[in-house]
Amino acid sequence: MSEVTSTDLYEVTMALSYLREDMRAPATFSLFVRDLPPGRGFLVAAGLEAVLDHLSRYRVGRADIEEFAEVLRRPVADLEPLRGLSFDGEVRAVPEGRLVFAGEPLLEVTAPLPQAQLVETQLLSLVAHQTAVASKAARCVLAGAGRPLVDFSLRRAYGPEAGLRVARLCALVGFAGTSNVAAARRWGIPAAGTMAHSYVQAFPSEEAAFRAFARTHPGPVTFLVDTYDTDRGVATAARVFADLGLGTGCGIRLDSGDLAAQAGRARAALDAAGLAEVRIIASGGLDEYAVDRLVREGAPIDAYAVGTKLGTSADAPYLDMAYKLVEYDGRPVMKLSSAKATAPGPKQVFRGPGLRDVIGLANEEPPEGTEPLLRTVMRGGLRTDPPDTPAAARARFEADLAALPEEARRITDPVPPPPTASTRLTVLTKVVRHRVEAGTGTAGRRPVTE
Repeated sequence: MSEVTSTDLYEVTMALSYLREDMRAPATFSLFVRDLPPGRGFLVAAGLEAVLDHLSRYRVGRADIEEFAEVLRRPVADLEPLRGLSFDGEVRAVPEGRLVFAGEPLLEVTAPLPQAQLVETQLLSLVAHQTAVASKAARCVLAGAGRPLVDFSLRRAYGPEAGLRVARLCALVGFAGTSNVAAARRWGIPAAGTMAHSYVQAFPSEEAAFRAFARTHPGPVTFLVDTYDTDRGVATAARVFADLGLGTGCGIRLDSGDLAAQAGRARAALDAAGLAEVRIIASGGLDEYAVDRLVREGAPIDAYAVGTKLGTSADAPYLDMAYKLVEYDGRPVMKLSSAKATAPGPKQVFRGPGLRDVIGLANEEPPEGTEPLLRTVMRGGLRTDPPDTPAAARARFEADLAALPEEARRITDPVPPPPTASTRLTVLTKVVRHRVEAGTGTAGRRPVTE
């Protein structure tokens, strides 16, 4: 399947019309989240690397226009103006790993109007999914309060490619490992895994299963102890560890039931057997809410494996993300629809202490004590820098997280710090609104001053 044809039909029909009308002047589109989902005090910017990869290889070929023509039931010749179109524009974006809030552009695309329009669907898909998952993973890290977390989401992810991205995003915000073999190899993430209940069931007893597993894998092993009776499973695991002289680096995994109570009994049993170094790992439908509760209860759990609810961002499975035209041919534009109004003009986000952000115009000077978040990452359709590294993104994430106000870090009922608009952006918005409402639909090209 072509990445070019993996788009919404109206992107094609609009772009074709723009070309027919010779509307090829530069257009700027801004991609942002209108409102944070309930239960979110922040978002983690993610998906930019995938966006730049996509734009770098974007080109409409003969096979693409043939597909467009077939879907539109029109002659291929009608779609010929699209043939050969590639992306040679500019992208300004918030680097991956930085925390962002509602209304702030995560990226802005400036390119000839048909190009900037055609890439909308893919950009929204790439950024929305990855930002939602990275934000969920970041909250799991907060809930874990320093305990290692492992990504177990692949089997419930929305396809193998989504699973790869989830593993990368988890590593970006501080997860210790992933069960995803392909992701471990591609991204250099430590691989982690134990055994399934089916493995234990395949043997005549738990003890036979544990001993067989240890024979095959002589290094540190983790036994799944709740296939039948958890307390007996723990006792069996302890006996096998002791008999084989195993301990350091080994663990048991609890996957169901009252994890806090079971972990307490398991810890006592392991300690009594002289196996204080054996870790307890918990899994089974966990998310940041469950991890936070277990940590607050003082459950003696050393590490958490998080899967389904993480990979699907279950409590907030989508973001109200938009990609809106803010300037065409030097003319700032805006949308006035009820509850969906947009602000005109290319923008910048200026970050101050405590992640107090000011959304301003791209060409204005930063307010004192702030730094601009969006930087140019593509010019002329080419990356301005080598691909970003997960380590660099993680460093940015950790720095922003450390500066995030406590009320926004809360797992339950967080309160995000609200961005404010600069004076110049406020003035421009009023001017453009007035002219649109007056029926002109244009705000001219003169610079707006305070």
